[in-house]
Amino acid sequence: MSRDLIRPFLISRDAEGNVRLSVRDVRYNSQGYPLVTDVMQDTLFATVSAARSFARLHFKALAGQYELRA
Repeated sequence: MSRDLIRPFLISRDAEGNVRLSVRDVRYNSQGYPLVTDVMQDTLFATVSAARSFARLHFKALAGQYELRA
């Protein structure tokens, strides 16, 4: 059984250097393994802080719910 913490918001950089925000939905199968659905938002951000502010405003994100990926 997987015990990895999957945070609901992923902040990453694309090939052009823009910051992107993905909203993830996590469900678990009958054996307890996570099934993750990832929806990337259309909005491009200049900074990680701007992406976090967008998530707080539109999705009511809380501190600690973000995963950063370079």
